[in-house]
This record gives sequence, C-alpha cells and structure tokens, in this order.
Amino acid sequence: METGHTAWGTANHHRQQEMVDMAETCYESKDCQCQRCPGQGSAAPLKPSTALELRGAPEDTPLFPEWRVPLRVTSALLSVTFIYTFLREVLQPYLALSKNYFYKVPVLVMNKTLPWTSPCWLWSTCQAYWPPCSNSRAWLEGWLCVRKQLGLLSFSLACLHALYSLCYPMRRSYRYRVLNWAYQQVQKNQEDSWVSEDVWRMEIYISLGILSLGLLAVLAVSSLPSVSDRLSWREFTCIQRSVGYMALLLGTAHALVFGWSGWVDPRRYVWYTPPSFILACLLPLAVLLVRAALLPPCLSNRLELIRRGWERPARPTPHSVRNGDGMTGLKL
Repeated sequence: METGHTAWGTANHHRQQEMVDMAETCYESKDCQCQRCPGQGSAAPLKPSTALELRGAPEDTPLFPEWRVPLRVTSALLSVTFIYTFLREVLQPYLALSKNYFYKVPVLVMNKTLPWTSPCWLWSTCQAYWPPCSNSRAWLEGWLCVRKQLGLLSFSLACLHALYSLCYPMRRSYRYRVLNWAYQQVQKNQEDSWVSEDVWRMEIYISLGILSLGLLAVLAVSSLPSVSDRLSWREFTCIQRSVGYMALLLGTAHALVFGWSGWVDPRRYVWYTPPSFILACLLPLAVLLVRAALLPPCLSNRLELIRRGWERPARPTPHSVRNGDGMTGLKL
C-alpha cells in the first residue's frame, strides 16, 4: 500500500533527506578532525568554515533550484498582464484620444498586474483528477514540490497589491483629480456628491481584500519549517485545504465586487478586450469551479481514502482461480 500523495509528505520527505545529508556531512567532518588530531580524547566542535575547508566547498551548487519554476511561472503571468494592462490603460488613450496617461505605469498599471494568487492551488486541484499511478506522476510531484514557493510568491504579490493600493491617496495626480472633482461640483452647483452604490462597493471589496490577505498570512506562516514541523498531517492538511481555499474564495470575491457592474459596461471593453480584473478572475474561478465539482460525497470520500493510502483492489481475471491456501493462481 502506498502512502497518500500529499504536499505534507513530499515536503517532509525532502526535509528528512536534507537532514540525512547534513548528518553525513557532520559525520565526515568529525572523522576528518579525528584523523588529524588522534591524540585528543574527544573531537572539538568544528566551525562551519573549518568544515568546508576539510570537506571541500561545492563549486557548481545550483542557486535556488526550487524557486526557478515558480519564479518563471509568476514572471510570465505578470509580464503578460502588465503588457495587456499597458495597452489598455496607457497606449489606447494615447493613440485614440491623444491623452498622455504614461504617469499611470509606476503605480496604477503595476497594481493591476499584481493580483494573481491562485497558481499554487491549481496543481493541487489537478492532482484530484490525475491518475496516481500514471507515467506523469513524477511531473505532477515536481509541481507539488514547488507549491510552497508558489504560495509564498502569491502572498508577496498580495502584500504588494495592498501597499500599492494604500499609496493611491499619496499620489500628486490623485490630489489634482480631487481638486478637479471639487471644482466641477461647484460649477454644477451640486451640494452633495454622495453615491451610496459606490460607497457600498468600496467598503465591501476592501473588507474582502483585508480578510483574504489575513488568511494568506496564516498560510505563509504555517509553511515555515519551524511551524510546519510541529503540525501533524491532519492539522497541516486542514490549514492548507480549508484556509487556503477560503482565502482564494475571498480574493476572487474581492475582484468581483471591485468590478461591480463593469462586467457588462461596454465602455470598459477597450479595443474589444475585457478589463484587467476579468483576467485576474479567470484562473481563480476555474480553480474554484473544479474544486466545487469535487465536493459531492461520492467524490470527496473516495479522494480522502486515496490521500490516506487506499488503493482499488485488482479485479480477478477470468482465467484466475483461487488455490486451497487462498492464493490466486492461473488456471491451466
């Protein structure tokens, strides 16, 4: 019987392998010191620099090997989204309306590029549909091994998105726009500019964003080795599964409420392209829909058994018979 293929087991397997390698390194260093100082009764502890000199520092050690694929995936998503947002928010007004909006690139365009928080849950959802004994299991295991890095990158992007949003009132362009709005209100002889719909929309999506960021912080803290080593498999799975998908759900709701009625507003579809927040919601919605399809008990119970190591018993062939000792053999 095989053990359940989980991120907790994969991460612990690699940590245990690192501990074994470290133990072997310390053992070899201790032997080297004992050989150099045979007259001493006990070997004194070695400094790290001395251990490296005795054993030899590796020359071709790869730099951050576990972060290469997550960084490439995240960089590709951010690059595509940045170019798409730049074309819509800056280049289209410049070419069609002769308006210079290039000042939006450092803050506004960057802020619309950051909210990508679902790639780490995409591979765990695909795992439920993937045959556990297929030839591509090693490929899927490789993706699951970098799910921690994808989650930390998602948390960092969410933090940057929150910081960029807090900087909106600090910009000089925003202050000029507020003055223009006040002047236009005076010209229209309008005493009150309160719009209840906009007020409720902003209050709701800010609250959802804060809640999502808080849950992502819990996930980031629980992924630290000093914390995850003290969690059991059940506790780790509960945090990653329940809290993780709740954070994804709140983040998706945050983007949906931000868009509000912009989904059906023709003015938002510049050059017949959807707004940026629609693109930011496509991947999270796909993950949530696939996850919702696995919620029925007929599927969720079977997946839970598979995670715990259950395997479907092999069906007997028509030519197989059971011997007297209970063993199955071939019929001659």
